[in-house]
Amino acid sequence: MVIFMTAAIAKWGNSLAVRIPQAIAEQVQIQSGSEISIEIIDGKIVLTPCRRKKYTLDDLLDGMTSKHRHAEISTGMSVGNEAW
Repeated sequence: MVIFMTAAIAKWGNSLAVRIPQAIAEQVQIQSGSEISIEIIDGKIVLTPCRRKKYTLDDLLDGMTSKHRHAEISTGMSVGNEAW
């Protein structure tokens, strides 16, 4: 689905701002607080949603070696419902 709309630039403090219409925000799955990257490509402003990389357990453990492991640490006797 392609959506084309125009929007006006507004002053926001010492910067400029543009409002993103809800239909476009929904299509690219962004909401208030979402991070975007801003680039200039061939004289055009390009906004791209930043997506967090999804890591697998193998990705996270890839750099682990025995050198990076440490021994268990005692935190004292169990108290209340934390007994195992």
